[in-house]
Amino acid sequence: MLQIARDLTRYNHHRDPCTALANRFARTAASVTATVFGAACLTILCLTALAPLFGPLIFSARAESRDIVVFGSIALQEALKEANDSFLRENGTRVVTTYGASTALAKQIEGGMPGDLFFAGDVASMDYLAERNLIKPGTRKDLLRNRLVLIAPANSMLALTVGPNFPLADAIGSGQLAIADPVSTPAGKYTQASLEYLGVWTAVRSKIAIPGGSRAVLTKVARGEFPLGIIWQTDAADEQGVRIVATLPEASHPPIVYPLAVLANSTNVTVSSYLQYLLSPKATSFFQKRGFTVF
Repeated sequence: MLQIARDLTRYNHHRDPCTALANRFARTAASVTATVFGAACLTILCLTALAPLFGPLIFSARAESRDIVVFGSIALQEALKEANDSFLRENGTRVVTTYGASTALAKQIEGGMPGDLFFAGDVASMDYLAERNLIKPGTRKDLLRNRLVLIAPANSMLALTVGPNFPLADAIGSGQLAIADPVSTPAGKYTQASLEYLGVWTAVRSKIAIPGGSRAVLTKVARGEFPLGIIWQTDAADEQGVRIVATLPEASHPPIVYPLAVLANSTNVTVSSYLQYLLSPKATSFFQKRGFTVF
């Protein structure tokens, strides 16, 4: 636009009196163009100079507003969803949770999966991360306890008292005992430890079926596919298709504890508030309603 204005001025010079208006327009256009161009350059230079000052503030605002990413035991799904919804209403921050077997989640975290907090279904999975310096020191807390229960289909009339060398194999009969996977799930590991302690593991080992985790066992027993199963007490709480035959003694297995901790690589400044919220009385009812015992 600046070049056009100059050309217009040269072309009209000394033509006739009518060219005065054109000349005036050309000078005005050239002046405006130069002013705008100069202002734009000045703005760019200022923003470039101030970027180091305001950059960290912009990054901090984004960090504060982003979602909190949580890895949680599948047993916590319903209770944690209610707690997360309440935290969102109270604080305006959304919590995005990935649920699964704690052993598998710990492996994902070790593999570099980004996140802010781990809420494990067993102590061993949290220990695994702690030994590899993958949780922040001082943030680990034990929050919940759970129990293992022996279940049968709702229409079953079976009565059984659990104790050392109790007749579990006879109670199974020609059927199978459904348990969670003792290799990859906390529920399965605790179940095997309990049955070994009670002296019945060897007798029932050939009659064991492993459909998956605790909830898979619950579904199969509720459908009548297995006469007995062993699952988390919390999973059995709201299921009408099964009844609890007995509770496995707490002394027969390591304490069933649900620890939580902030992950070492978390940069989310809101995660500490979320951790304190889960540890506060505000969240207690969500866990107790599902059958957990809160420390």
